[in-house]
Amino acid sequence: MDAEEQDSNEHDPYEHQEHPVFASEPGSRRGEKRRSLVGCLAMLVVLALIVGAGAWLVMAGIGKAKGLFSGPGDYSGTGSGSVTIEVKEGDTAAAIGRTLKAAGVVKSVGAFVDAANADERAKGIQVGFYELAKEMSARSALEVLVDPGNLIRAEVTVREGLTVEQTLAVLAKNTDFSVKQYKKVLAKPGRLGLPDYAQGKPEGFLFPATYQVPPNATAASVIKAMVKRFNRASSDLSLPDRAAELGYTPEEIVTIASIIEREVRRAKDLPGVAEVIDNRLSGRCPETAGLLQMDSTVHFAAGANDSVFTSDEMRDIDSPYNTYKVPGLPPGPIASPGEAALEAALSPSSDGYCYFVAVNLETGETAFAKTGSEHASNTARLHEWCETSELC
Repeated sequence: MDAEEQDSNEHDPYEHQEHPVFASEPGSRRGEKRRSLVGCLAMLVVLALIVGAGAWLVMAGIGKAKGLFSGPGDYSGTGSGSVTIEVKEGDTAAAIGRTLKAAGVVKSVGAFVDAANADERAKGIQVGFYELAKEMSARSALEVLVDPGNLIRAEVTVREGLTVEQTLAVLAKNTDFSVKQYKKVLAKPGRLGLPDYAQGKPEGFLFPATYQVPPNATAASVIKAMVKRFNRASSDLSLPDRAAELGYTPEEIVTIASIIEREVRRAKDLPGVAEVIDNRLSGRCPETAGLLQMDSTVHFAAGANDSVFTSDEMRDIDSPYNTYKVPGLPPGPIASPGEAALEAALSPSSDGYCYFVAVNLETGETAFAKTGSEHASNTARLHEWCETSELC
């Protein structure tokens, strides 16, 4: 076989391509030389690419190795500027780290997690809002968060027995919102989360407690928090079920509890007042003819909620809340009862009491009686005490 025949039978690397990159006439020596030159150039390009890729991989590997040994990125110092972040219920160190990184406080989540893992105090970080700086070291940020004194908080305490009007005045005095703003919220009761038995009326359902008012609070969130706290107390006490066992609706129990709250100050007297109300409503106190005769309900009707006594004029007010004239319970709560008063309404004493009167307004001492004559003697004790006190 001569050389020309041999060349014509060699394998063509482009034989399976429909349009070869470099075409030449079949059996042409010139085409073969061009193919050899092109092949060499292609090999050189491939080798250059391989060498370049290898160099890049080496450099990337070195960078990655350096990152592994140098630890997560971190700023130094205590930073500058100001930013407020929130630690939420159930947040882990990593979750807090992500919040801090997103706010520009720390450089990396890992740096904060490392700092938290190295400090036992990190387990006690409290839920709430904190003011930190931008670009702080993870350690500096942790030092702020582990100190409860750094919590941003505005506290407002609403005591037991306040009406809605009194409650709004307390809220306005201790928060950034006005009475007008709170009333605007109350004008849409369907959005407050009130229980169905409240019938859309907030009176009695703004639970008395101490509340933390966060920086991002609104008038609506404050009111909703109070209603939510009532609902929790109702659930804890199994209020609807226990009310039904006593023959009352849940709203009636809240109404009774509100009267109890307004009538006496000492916790130990609450069940006794609950019994007096229950006995008068049930007819077990025939001398009162089904009338509750509670000064607190008259005060509510007259808008005189800071009063102690009632006058003949007050007791003659024409109002469904005047329990000196209208038998049975008033149409709704007259104030916000606390948990102790609600519990008392659900578990009245069983001593046969039909009357009670405070005999010392300074200490709140209250005397109970089963008959009208006993009650008259206790009332005389009050008058005697009043002769030497400026509180009457």
